[in-house]
Amino acid sequence: MAKQQITAGLAQPELTKIRINSGVLDPVDRASEILFGLIMVLTFTVSLDAAEAGRSDIRAMLFGALGCNLAWGIIDAIMFLMAAKGERALASRKLRAIQEAPTVTAAHVLIADALPSMVLPALSTVELERIRLHLMRIPDSVAEQRLDRQDYLGAICIFLLVFFCTLPVVIPFMFFNDASLALRVSNVIAILMLFLAGYAFGKRSGRPLRVGLLMVAIGLSLVSVAVVLGG
Repeated sequence: MAKQQITAGLAQPELTKIRINSGVLDPVDRASEILFGLIMVLTFTVSLDAAEAGRSDIRAMLFGALGCNLAWGIIDAIMFLMAAKGERALASRKLRAIQEAPTVTAAHVLIADALPSMVLPALSTVELERIRLHLMRIPDSVAEQRLDRQDYLGAICIFLLVFFCTLPVVIPFMFFNDASLALRVSNVIAILMLFLAGYAFGKRSGRPLRVGLLMVAIGLSLVSVAVVLGG
């Protein structure tokens, strides 16, 4: 999910907005949504008895997989908006608490609590005070809790990721009359998509191949758990 942050804006005093991190969705969000979508569609495809499945069985599986991911895409998008709303409200409360702190030291403590633990040791009292003075200049009207265009774009992206990652996996069942062949092709596509999602995410950490393979292992393991438990 996108995270809210109180923008210190030390190099740009004119920047007085509470903003979401750059990008509509961060790499973790994108990889997670693709993983969830693929897990759900795979629970439908792997449970299909290819040896005995008829066209009606395949049709039922297709409608079930598409319907499930459509519903989950909508649910996940709504949850994303709710989380964004909550994070914005939390950022607004933190800003107000800093502005209304009874002492400068108390404001510094609140600022320090809002900063990543790895960043805090690099900041001196003077720098914390610069942040406080900047935040004191932010008007109340800026700390609004309304959802903005980027929030809705993020929700739309989540819906599209969850739903459309279903299509490549189910398409083989639309084009191959042989259910066994369609299932094998579908599984290969799903594994490839898991790997590519992990590879893209792994490029951020410098280990794309390792993360790609790990994503495949995690995805297949979660699918197995879901199938065993009747998912």
